[in-house]
Amino acid sequence: MLKIDKKAPLDINVLNEKGEKTSLQQMLGKYIVLYFYPRDNTPGCTTEACSFRDANTQLQELGVQVIGVSKDSIASHDKFTQKHSLNFPLWSDPDHALLEAFGAWKEKKNFGKIYMGIVRSTFIIDPQGKIIKTWEKVKTKTHTDEVLEFLEEYLSKNK
Repeated sequence: MLKIDKKAPLDINVLNEKGEKTSLQQMLGKYIVLYFYPRDNTPGCTTEACSFRDANTQLQELGVQVIGVSKDSIASHDKFTQKHSLNFPLWSDPDHALLEAFGAWKEKKNFGKIYMGIVRSTFIIDPQGKIIKTWEKVKTKTHTDEVLEFLEEYLSKNK
């Protein structure tokens, strides 16, 4: 998992909500909340996405862009976005290149079965591309509040 003060991998291409290649490089100039989640339309992922949706106006007022990333297809993301009225982009990383670069693609264990999967995690990236905060193994019900609290405090100190 990438750590605070490390440069984010800016040049890895994934697919944006329109199916076009994009990268974090194109997002520089603003703060980014980049969150990795396992799968569209699952209970925890829906809770997390809807929580970011509900806080997005506040985050935008702080100059922050939220981006969700999973290995789901663009079609799946589109259905997820429409069903829950999400107001931020979801990026598709089917080859898990960005997931691996951030360390969010790891060995997991469930009911004794070992497999590779996405660790629910969040990174805040500053306008120059440096990671300023990380969360690993996120709790979906309270996570957005933690993100908002961190950003409000950090931005008030660093204006």
